Amino acid sequence: MTTPTSAFGKFLLACKVQGVVPPPRVLIASIANQTVSLFENSSSRSGGRQTAAFSGSRPRAATKKFRFVKIFRCSTSRFGISQVAGSNGTPLGLHRVVEKIGGGWPVGTVFKGRRPVGYTWQGMPDAKITTRILWLEGLEPGFNRGGNVDSHARCIYIHGTGNETTIGRPMSCGCIHLADADLIPLFDQLPGGTLVWITKN
Repeated sequence: MTTPTSAFGKFLLACKVQGVVPPPRVLIASIANQTVSLFENSSSRSGGRQTAAFSGSRPRAATKKFRFVKIFRCSTSRFGISQVAGSNGTPLGLHRVVEKIGGGWPVGTVFKGRRPVGYTWQGMPDAKITTRILWLEGLEPGFNRGGNVDSHARCIYIHGTGNETTIGRPMSCGCIHLADADLIPLFDQLPGGTLVWITKN
């Protein structure tokens, strides 16, 4: 089993390749483990200024201050891994939260086309997309960005689900499902632009 810390090392390498500076908080999603891990830069927690940057072949010291905070169970695609539009697979690689949807709506709000259309407790108990949406955008051209592999155009989200009994095993149609108890605090504390690394292992 790949540990959250070892997966974070691969995430840092991907950031370096893409020229992206990690923000104060980062999510790592493991398809094999069906988990999402939260990492935080300790300097941001203590009120210090975020100075992480990449120079030469290694991240600067501030980047190394990231610490593992918490792990959450999730559900990824029951169709497996795929970057391609129409596959219903969960895409891999470096992403960021480009839009947050659903803030302020009650737990169990059902969304279609990113608009509230009802509630799970009012005749929609098995609704596919509920409570909150973190819409992801791929950052790797030709892999999860652009053409027929564009994660944003595929509407890949981190979101809630009406049937939380599926959390912990692959049951989505490409997105990443979280339980409301985990999703809402993450939604509230993670700003737009938060990086999300989706890894097979």
